[in-house]
Amino acid sequence: MATEGRLAGKRAIVTGAAQGFGLGIAERFAAEGARVAMLDIQEGAVKAAAEGVPGAVAIGCDVADAGSVRSAVARAEAEMGGIDVVVNNAGWSHRNQPVLETSEEDFDKVFDVNVKSIFHFVRECVPRWREAGGGAMLNIGSTAGIRPRPGLTWYNATKGAVNLVSRSLAVELAPDKIRVNCLAPVAGETPLLATFMGEDTPEKRAAFQATVPLGRLSTPADVAAASVFLCSDEAAFFTGVVLEVDGGRTI
Repeated sequence: MATEGRLAGKRAIVTGAAQGFGLGIAERFAAEGARVAMLDIQEGAVKAAAEGVPGAVAIGCDVADAGSVRSAVARAEAEMGGIDVVVNNAGWSHRNQPVLETSEEDFDKVFDVNVKSIFHFVRECVPRWREAGGGAMLNIGSTAGIRPRPGLTWYNATKGAVNLVSRSLAVELAPDKIRVNCLAPVAGETPLLATFMGEDTPEKRAAFQATVPLGRLSTPADVAAASVFLCSDEAAFFTGVVLEVDGGRTI
């Protein structure tokens, strides 16, 4: 006898969904019964990616721009008939380099994409969820916000903000039955890996993997599995959680 998926009936927005963790989350959400709006600044790429995700809606969106987010949320709501879940996955990093080499432009961009984006989605979605009687937000932070490493100071700072913002939102929005959680993955098999490490070489990978007790990088499947749980009704009593998906890296 077939059983319903763990996200059956949920309507979810996933940002940064053209590739990497975001695509993995969108694919798994759809497999678990959710209707997914896949958002990405790379509109052509997210449209192509959505072709492989049953029932998905592809929407171009610059998560750092309030007007773009407003338009994307309104379209997702219209296409899906509502929004139950938002996964703020879109992210960016400056190159791994000495702190004085990061430009002001890169500083602004990393905070706009990684932190201000959450501000925009909170402003758009919280009023809707208050009216609907609840909702769930999942923010993708990083182990960089828990155990920061040299060379990524400003990126580390954004992920520390994501981790703390998630906990603060959880406390403030709990009376509205709005749950807010966070994942803190270790570096993974995504297009940002070379940026995190400075360059992607077998030697650099081996050195980094040696610092992870379980001996490997994270994968989109790892992050998607944790995302399904925290966005499902199984996690109805989970809010303010910063879940480390890191193979033991932060121990």
